[in-house]
Amino acid sequence: MSAIDDLPPLRDVIARHQLSARKSLGQNFLLDLNLTTRIARAAGPLENSTVIEVGPGPGGLTRALLALGAKRVIAIERDERAIPALDEIAQRYPGRLEIVNADATTFDPRALLADERAKIVANLPYNVATALLIGWLSVEPWPPWYETMVLMFQREVAERIVACEDDDAYGRLGVLSNWRAETKILFDISPSAFVPPPKVTSSVVRLIPRETPEPCDRRALEKVAAAAFGQRRKMLRQSLKALGVDPAALAEAAGIDPTRRAETVSVSGFVAMARKLTDITSAKT
Repeated sequence: MSAIDDLPPLRDVIARHQLSARKSLGQNFLLDLNLTTRIARAAGPLENSTVIEVGPGPGGLTRALLALGAKRVIAIERDERAIPALDEIAQRYPGRLEIVNADATTFDPRALLADERAKIVANLPYNVATALLIGWLSVEPWPPWYETMVLMFQREVAERIVACEDDDAYGRLGVLSNWRAETKILFDISPSAFVPPPKVTSSVVRLIPRETPEPCDRRALEKVAAAAFGQRRKMLRQSLKALGVDPAALAEAAGIDPTRRAETVSVSGFVAMARKLTDITSAKT
């Protein structure tokens, strides 16, 4: 038995179901139930919550979420080999675990939620983690269908998510993340906690959506950030030429010097430039 429930230890589950981690699926199983419980607790009280989990694998985090009282867990798992192991957890917690055998990059869970806002809690597969996050941050309309996200990433990606101006890791991902959410790295997890151990340290990140981000068109913001950071060593007056408008007009709208570089511009500065880009392009049509 484990420390959190009367189900078998995860190593036994993996052996019995022959769940060797597959690199092609970005799998690294977290077997320490103390750590999975810590991740689950980071999402706040779960008793009245529906939780979306992506990539549950043998179900370590799934068990922690249910043991802590989650009203409902929707586990999205692409690997068919893991479904029998998850079914055993569903039997232990009748009516509270819904297993969806699907690819999370294309599956939209909103149809399963009705009007309820969920929490997303997941040890994301490394190979799709950033794409999933960008998708969740790009949903429309906003505010989104989730109320918080507690997600695990490679430490390098986590640093990019929370980075702000003048940070070495600051870039397009930091602009989008911090425009639409409050971000924070909560704690790190050593490679030795996983099977197989990855080559990098992992970090758990919490993102709380801003109910009313600074107003601008998301697509315009993404275009400005892409142009600015696409040539991050160059000044804005050069890098923003890729947008087909006068870079000086964008910089002036943000109250910044066009000789600055992208990494020195705040999220608010990018928002102001995006609004100006929208104005200019709208005037042309």
